[in-house]
Amino acid sequence: MNNVQRRESLLSGNKQVRSEIRRFLEALNSYPERFAEEPGITFEQHLCNLVSAGVREPRRRMQARHF
Repeated sequence: MNNVQRRESLLSGNKQVRSEIRRFLEALNSYPERFAEEPGITFEQHLCNLVSAGVREPRRRMQARHF
C-alpha cells in the first residue's frame, strides 16, 4: 500500500467514524422524546432501530445542559 492509498484509507476511516459518532449523538438527542412515547424502549434499542432503518433524525441544535 503506498502513501496515497494509506491516506485515502485513513480519511475514509475517519469519515466512517465521524458518521457513527453523529448517528450516536442524534440518537442520544432524540431518545428522550422517543422514551416519552414508548417508555419500555432502551437507548440501545432506539439506536439500533435508527441505524438499521437507515433513518437520520432531523438535525437539532445540541442544547447545552447544565447539571
